[in-house]
Amino acid sequence: MVVGSSRTTPKVAVIMGGPSAERDVSLSSGRECAVALREAGFEVVEVDAAADLCARLQEIKPDVVFNALHGRWGEDGCVQGMLEWMHLPYTHSGVLSSALAMDKERTKAAYRAAGLPVVESILAPRDEVRMRHVMPPPYVVKPYNEGSSVGVYLVEAGANRPPALSEDMPEVVMVEAYAPGRELTTTVIGDRALTVTDIVTEGWYDYDAKYKPGGSRHVVPADIPQEIFDACLDYALRAHVVLGCRGVSRTDFRWDAARGLEGLILLETNTQPGMTPTSLVPEQAQALGISFPELCRWMVEDASCNR
Repeated sequence: MVVGSSRTTPKVAVIMGGPSAERDVSLSSGRECAVALREAGFEVVEVDAAADLCARLQEIKPDVVFNALHGRWGEDGCVQGMLEWMHLPYTHSGVLSSALAMDKERTKAAYRAAGLPVVESILAPRDEVRMRHVMPPPYVVKPYNEGSSVGVYLVEAGANRPPALSEDMPEVVMVEAYAPGRELTTTVIGDRALTVTDIVTEGWYDYDAKYKPGGSRHVVPADIPQEIFDACLDYALRAHVVLGCRGVSRTDFRWDAARGLEGLILLETNTQPGMTPTSLVPEQAQALGISFPELCRWMVEDASCNR
């Protein structure tokens, strides 16, 4: 898309922020990407996405929109649909795959259809989950259409009471059997799975562990058996394909070492993975010799409509 521009220096609008629960992370991602894109030689305009986003983009007239939004509206197909309507080439996945990957229960249905391993899960009314155990503990309760471990409750084995879910949880939540073991993740760029990261934390891999400096330690490449390493690469690429992802995605796993390959399960696929200083995708790319500006340049050059 950039090649066809009449400008000597292609103009990239980096959209970030927005109204989702992940606004702060998105702002951090967007600023980092804007710096990298300028270093890569692009003219960059940073845009904090608000209700006037369409008008702002009409005013800016970018050659490409770099989507650095996270969470609802920016990651669930809404912004993608607007960009399709405006005929503006954009990064990451398209309307359908963004909506599909954001809905965790439908994501799991797609995984199951492709023969990818997942744990049992159900959707249940928030008020019912507060009143009784809708699944034998241990289990996890979370929104079925948010990311970054926003609003995640772990109900441990032997818990006498159901979780006291906050009022800002959605009316319907996902209840998922707890998968013990190590937290692993794999990035896919285009048609290539990069490597595997072992995410080491003191406790639950929650929002703070993901985004606060020192919240977690990343081992890249993961020191795990080759069979598990290869399976992560294979599963991540298959997930990327079955969900119809484009550009960059990241698939998260849990691995119970005591069960070998049978202990490896998919949690979710992120179509707009974080691009902050502590984020996993830039770190994996760097481990394979791909600098952050090179990664961002690739994403811009990959941008298109009809994704």
